[in-house]
Amino acid sequence: MRLRAALLATALTTTPVMAAMATTITGPYVDIGGGYDLTQTQHMHAYDGQGVSEFNKNLNLPPEEAKFLDSAVSPATHSRETMHHGAGWTGFASFGWGFGNGLRAEVEGAYNWSETTRYTTTSYGGGHGKTDGADRSYGGFVNVLYDIDLKRLFGIDVPVTPFIGVGAGYLWQTVNDETPIANSIMNVRHNGTNGSFAYQGIVGAAYDIPGVPGLQMTTEYRMIGQVESFNNGNLGQTVINPNNQPVTDHNSIRYDQRFNHQFIVGVRYAFNTAPPPPPPAPAIVPPAPVAARTYLVFFDWDGAALTPRARAIVAQAAQASSHVQTTRLEVNGYTDNSAAHPGPRGEKYNLGLSLHRANSVKAELIRDGVAASAIDIHGYGEARPLVPTGPDTREPQNRRVEIILH
Repeated sequence: MRLRAALLATALTTTPVMAAMATTITGPYVDIGGGYDLTQTQHMHAYDGQGVSEFNKNLNLPPEEAKFLDSAVSPATHSRETMHHGAGWTGFASFGWGFGNGLRAEVEGAYNWSETTRYTTTSYGGGHGKTDGADRSYGGFVNVLYDIDLKRLFGIDVPVTPFIGVGAGYLWQTVNDETPIANSIMNVRHNGTNGSFAYQGIVGAAYDIPGVPGLQMTTEYRMIGQVESFNNGNLGQTVINPNNQPVTDHNSIRYDQRFNHQFIVGVRYAFNTAPPPPPPAPAIVPPAPVAARTYLVFFDWDGAALTPRARAIVAQAAQASSHVQTTRLEVNGYTDNSAAHPGPRGEKYNLGLSLHRANSVKAELIRDGVAASAIDIHGYGEARPLVPTGPDTREPQNRRVEIILH
């Protein structure tokens, strides 16, 4: 029941909850984590060679018969025992290298602690009892893992990277516990340390932490196994004899395979992770061309007639007035400072010529569709030259009409 509940919790915590691009590890990284450890019930076998020999001696058999009986009792007559485990915890730290294609390799140091809760044996009339103690395992693994790129493989763009892996290594197991056998005067103690080959399977997911490139939170499930038949220290049995004296026999223990189920939360940091590229700059749409607000129409010397080029410019101004916000058109006429009769007489003539030119442009604007009421005309004569000149100078750019859109 505890195993099913823990598996469900791990499945729930590995559900994607964010949306962004997941990290691909290239180069070195470190990983640390810890969590809940559930050790399966262990089976073991004990054989008390010294006890068998002493029992035979107490029978006071002739030497030949005692020798025969000693040889007839083999280690196959050992007792079968089980040790039940309660809650435990685990922790690990690893250093690895990502190859940029999802594959990673790492070395790991691990430590596991588990409470021992109950002991049973086929000896002592099927003895059993509540155990007080714990066992520990510690060692290292070499792991190979593969990160599953959800975007590349399935088109799912989320900041979550599932991963799977396997590992092989070596673990030492240290046992120290004591069990008072129910309805008995015996206490059974286990103690000692030995090691064996170990292996593990890993499945989990890494979640990118926003704002910190390379930093991820991980959740994972691990199953660790150790091979069978490794001897583990000494089994001490304390027996109270009829004279109320303790008697201790030293038995050897052989453990069967050991399995740990682990549910881990951790943090991983990849050193060479570049920050995500900035979002592409929005396309710059050039503004629509704005119609000119001022148009210049030029005239021949002492003339007010519109040339073909002048008519084309007036037509552009008329068209622009219908496409841009325009309330009125200002038409201003000008001349240069040359005249057939210089002096006040010439200035008066040029003033009239500039107004005549403005009226020519107004008439053309009306022909091009502009309402007469929207046109204001002015004549400024020689005033406001576009190009400053000396007196009595013929300057083509000063012989003009300005059309201004308001």
